[in-house]
Amino acid sequence: MVSSVKNLTKFELRLWIFSLLVVIGSFLIGSAGGYLTLVSSVVGVTALIFVSKGDVTGQILTVIFSILYAVISYTFDYYGEMITYLGMTMPIAMMSVISWIRNPYTEKEVAVAHLTKKQIAKVFVLAFIVTFLFYFVLRYFHTANLFISTVSITTSFLASFFMYLRSSAYALSYAANDIVLIILWVLATIDNISYLPMIVCFAMFFINDMYGFFNWRKMKQRQNSAIENG
Repeated sequence: MVSSVKNLTKFELRLWIFSLLVVIGSFLIGSAGGYLTLVSSVVGVTALIFVSKGDVTGQILTVIFSILYAVISYTFDYYGEMITYLGMTMPIAMMSVISWIRNPYTEKEVAVAHLTKKQIAKVFVLAFIVTFLFYFVLRYFHTANLFISTVSITTSFLASFFMYLRSSAYALSYAANDIVLIILWVLATIDNISYLPMIVCFAMFFINDMYGFFNWRKMKQRQNSAIENG
């Protein structure tokens, strides 16, 4: 972890610190004692800054975040989020740890993959199947805000699977998922102000994911250029 922090650029370090300060500030202003939401948010934004670097440490932290976030989701009857993160995001993050370790570009950077149109099509077909099946599961458990929760299944699956495949498309999928989750937690915060940090958390996620997308594009260009130049 220490070496991962040292590997951050000045901009990335500032982005990480800014994200932490905003998340902690929102907790101090709006929380009614939901310390788990604070811990979850801190772990989450830390995971993303490392993922944006292609650092496997980010994937390990994603596994931890998935567990914490699932517990928080359970407390508000967001069973879709709970099931998604425990049954999909966490297992895929664990698979991604292995995938990234096996496909390094450098010690602290994964090799960015180039996906074919056929591979991308398969991911979207799988996403449709997963969404279709999960919809009935969520409806059975009387999941709060069913439609939005179902959309979250789609975006979460796409993000997780693209991350496993080492594609920059993961960041755009996660950014879309962040918007969906901001809506979900706004609805939750209306009932309980202690969930305010989750809104701020995913707003910071959105900023970090957009940075991740552009940084992964730069990583891919740099890696391809290095390969071409021998």
